Amino acid sequence: MDLFKLDGDVALVTGAGSGIGQAIAIGLAEAGADVACFGHASKGRLD
Repeated sequence: MDLFKLDGDVALVTGAGSGIGQAIAIGLAEAGADVACFGHASKGRLD
């Protein structure tokens, strides 16, 4: 039984570049959603 079946749903995830936003985007995609991600890197980031 799939608890989270999102086939055919669309999600927009902000802050998807890292951290919890990234984890949420991955989880939604694994559950079958089409995911649009938005994020940005500040100039001070080194990774």
